[in-house]
Amino acid sequence: MKNQTVLFARLIRESYIFAFQAIIVNKLRTILSLLGITIGIFAIVSVFTVVDSMETQIKQSFESLGNNVILVGKWPWSFGGDYPWWKYMKRPVPKPSEVEEIRRRCNTAEASAFLLSMSKTVEKTGNSVENATILCVSDDYEKVQTVDVVDGRYFTYSQLAGGRNVALIGNTIAEGLFSSAAPIGNEIKVLGRKIQVIGVLKKEGESTFGNSADKMVVIPINFAKNLIDLNFEGFDPTIMVKAKTNVSNEELKDELTGVMRSVRRLKPSVEDDFALNESSLLTKGVEDIFKIIKIVGWIIGGFSILVGGFGIANIMFVSVKERTNIIGIQKSLGAKNYFILFQFLFESIFLCLMGGIIGLFLIFAGTLIATYVFDFSISLSQGNILFGIVLSTIIGLISGLIPAYSASRLNPVEAIRSNQ
Repeated sequence: MKNQTVLFARLIRESYIFAFQAIIVNKLRTILSLLGITIGIFAIVSVFTVVDSMETQIKQSFESLGNNVILVGKWPWSFGGDYPWWKYMKRPVPKPSEVEEIRRRCNTAEASAFLLSMSKTVEKTGNSVENATILCVSDDYEKVQTVDVVDGRYFTYSQLAGGRNVALIGNTIAEGLFSSAAPIGNEIKVLGRKIQVIGVLKKEGESTFGNSADKMVVIPINFAKNLIDLNFEGFDPTIMVKAKTNVSNEELKDELTGVMRSVRRLKPSVEDDFALNESSLLTKGVEDIFKIIKIVGWIIGGFSILVGGFGIANIMFVSVKERTNIIGIQKSLGAKNYFILFQFLFESIFLCLMGGIIGLFLIFAGTLIATYVFDFSISLSQGNILFGIVLSTIIGLISGLIPAYSASRLNPVEAIRSNQ
């Protein structure tokens, strides 16, 4: 056992020495061959890294909706296949009065709220923030969605029910309109009306879909309905319904379907004129999309890896040719075929690992630059690092197999005479 360990250590040591010699003696040839592996690993792992980071952030954004929350709306969330939008366009939009009926009739619902969003400019004495999200909400919104207020407070029931001109604003709105001044108690102008700021929302950072709370103004729906037409076709209002504890989404959806059909007085033969959506639908759709992107990454990086693999194989064939005399001497001194085989295999794997590690280092540097410049969090996970190392090892094993086998089968006498 001890002799085998010593032999294995010697194999690795000599393989490293020969690999470094190949780099030092034939710098250009080796670098060009490693470049294919580096580019291939960089292409594949970078795609996986970006996709994984985006997928994580998107899923977190969807999960913020709540895993136990059903959204009643006009448009169903669907990915792939036919989407008869012309049929959905004729559907009525949810109404605040329907929220009251859901609260009264739906026994599986813990809370429900009406909300409507639009994009408008928010102003304050010369300063303005364009394309801010104006979120109009009813009472109980804080029960179906997490609302983090870091400064000030949330709405009182009387403010929501009475339609008071008060608002919660996001971090970007607060910084853009008030700079260093305290926003609480001051007024902003939304939809042509002055509104008093009573709270500032917790900073979230950039969102993949641009729906970050940082650029949001939350106002009572009963205040907004005096300024806008809730039935306007350009709006897409939603009713959010949260399930009670130990009630599944399917149970809630079944009861909601019955309640909504009853409220809208739909006959049994008429299909639903509303959609019941949940975050899992979006999550599944995103997963399917990112699977396709990863396949594209495999295709792009696969060609580079293929070229790099041929380059490594070429180096190993040249290495066998240059060291034929040395191989003959080793075999004449008692070196077994497997010793020669493993020697060249380890050398091939080591060269590919060098190319792979360089590729991983470039990806890591790229993630730091992207995070700093674009304020978008991209992280090279341990799983992707391990994947890059394993893939490099497999490429090295495959690329060096035939050259290593041919070296191990050389006749020692003919090999020694090869340079004579």
